[in-house]
Amino acid sequence: MPTIIEVARAAGVSTATVSRVLSHPGRVTEGTRLRVMEVVERLGYHPNVAARSLRTHKAAKILVTVPDISNPFFASVIRGAEEAARDADYAVVLGDTRHDPALENQYADMLGRREVDGLLFLGHRLPDRLRSFVAKRGASAPVVNGCEYSPDLGVPSVHIDNAAAGRDAMAHLVALGHRDIGVITGPLVGPISRDRLAGVRDVADRHGLTDRLWVAEGDFSVQSGHDHAAALIVRGVSALFCFSDDMAMGAIGAVRAAGLRCPDHVSVVGFDDIAMSRFLDPALTTVAQPKGAIGREAMRMLLAILSGEEGDSSSLTLPHELIVRSSTAVRIG
Repeated sequence: MPTIIEVARAAGVSTATVSRVLSHPGRVTEGTRLRVMEVVERLGYHPNVAARSLRTHKAAKILVTVPDISNPFFASVIRGAEEAARDADYAVVLGDTRHDPALENQYADMLGRREVDGLLFLGHRLPDRLRSFVAKRGASAPVVNGCEYSPDLGVPSVHIDNAAAGRDAMAHLVALGHRDIGVITGPLVGPISRDRLAGVRDVADRHGLTDRLWVAEGDFSVQSGHDHAAALIVRGVSALFCFSDDMAMGAIGAVRAAGLRCPDHVSVVGFDDIAMSRFLDPALTTVAQPKGAIGREAMRMLLAILSGEEGDSSSLTLPHELIVRSSTAVRIG
């Protein structure tokens, strides 16, 4: 591969000028920039990223960890984060932690070794290896959370108001006349499931339905949605609120397996509004999260920390929307 010295010699400039053209083109004249870039393209020159990292103490990489890469919800979040990182000339390194604290720590060590400049984690736990680091650095620690806000994390976060979203979904079912309602949560160790359930219980309490609310703890998967829905249908619920669209798809399958129809016999509400939700039969009523925006804003928050900027808030709450489709209907009978 050609070197920067060869580029400089062919363009008739110094190596420092070549470096300025590639990193700060506004600092050189237009004629010089065009001449250097013509040589760069002709020779196929690419800067030595490893050498630049040693010189600048900057890896130009951001680590994004996700608790379950098979969950389609995270795909849009990651895409939004990657777009924001790319715009700032950072690459994204992706880690699938599989809800495993050991893997979370393994990836977190990359930050300690300066293999990456910052961490955006989409799970509910701050890796143990980073607790002292975050406590010491405070607001300047290059660590941001996306999706699962909890003030106990001690890091900036971008998320929706999950309690309000839970209230909206539950209020929709109550307004349709449903009284015996099954709720399939995600793991209650996570703040998003606890907050959504708190919103559900708030609506149930206000309508005197506390004793007619059936709660099962799922794991966001299609299978858990199917299995828990089957058990709740036996209890006679007329509606199911699932804390993920994947579980809602499993729930619709359980309704059919029981010889019933959705929404004629059992209405179903999901959460996330993943791409396939509108194409299900019936199309799924769901709570839409601004998935791409969560990723973009969380990454921008992290990049601001890396550039030394101080944000106005350590937490950003984005709007959600209840999207009503044909999987919910007025309770009959």
